[in-house]
Amino acid sequence: MPFADYFANFTILDYISNIVDVLLVWYVIYKLITVIRGTKAVQLLKGIFVIVIVQSFSGFLGFKTLGWMMEQALTWGFLAVIIIFQPELRRALEQLGRGKLFSKSGIQEEEEQKQIVESIVKAVGYMAKRRIGALISIERETGLSDYIETGISLESNVSSELLINIFIPNTPLHDGAVVIQKNRVAAAACYLPLSESPYISKELGTRHRAALGISEVTDSITIVVSEETGSVSVTKNAELHRDLTMEAFSELLQNEIIHTTKVRQPSSSKWAFRGKNDG
Repeated sequence: MPFADYFANFTILDYISNIVDVLLVWYVIYKLITVIRGTKAVQLLKGIFVIVIVQSFSGFLGFKTLGWMMEQALTWGFLAVIIIFQPELRRALEQLGRGKLFSKSGIQEEEEQKQIVESIVKAVGYMAKRRIGALISIERETGLSDYIETGISLESNVSSELLINIFIPNTPLHDGAVVIQKNRVAAAACYLPLSESPYISKELGTRHRAALGISEVTDSITIVVSEETGSVSVTKNAELHRDLTMEAFSELLQNEIIHTTKVRQPSSSKWAFRGKNDG
């Protein structure tokens, strides 16, 4: 049947049905990508893409042995995909079972974000008063899974009590960073990359260098509580906002995490290096 004649038999309902079908397929693909984003599964997808390209060129150039190898890799590769993607598949199925595979409503998302901000502010306020050192990194668009794998997996709800207990001195998880991913405490005792910028004051300690380091390679928001002075600092986009009041800290966190809040700049100075060694 000619191409034009095929579409000539379509009714308006058929057109609408096909458009909705395509949109649903793209939406499902998008949600699957968000599930694996920031994980090593992304590298696997790149590997599969390379195999497909090599197989295509092998057939075109007549490389039979190489083409056969690539064909076997694709034929049996689905078993490897199931094994390697196991954590992502499990998480997707869990989200589907809880009705969370598809996006939450704006109100639900905002309420959850408000609860997280309140928990973090309460925990940071408690630790700042008692000079308990802390390092908390919050994932945004850039995945932090590689850094999560360096720590101890928790997969817990965000609460002020949990954050405080993690950073109590001489406990197993206090040394390192807590990473919050997808509104959950993903892991504790994580290692973050230290900034190598020559412009950082030598007065700043390891926590601040780690916070700046992760902000240089990702778009995460990272919070530092100094165990020397109890001061609160935040890094984002390779910028350090130091010695924040609790009001300014709460405002900054709301602006960065709660999507519906109008963005305002907190009253803190960029790259304001001063004071004692802040550990």
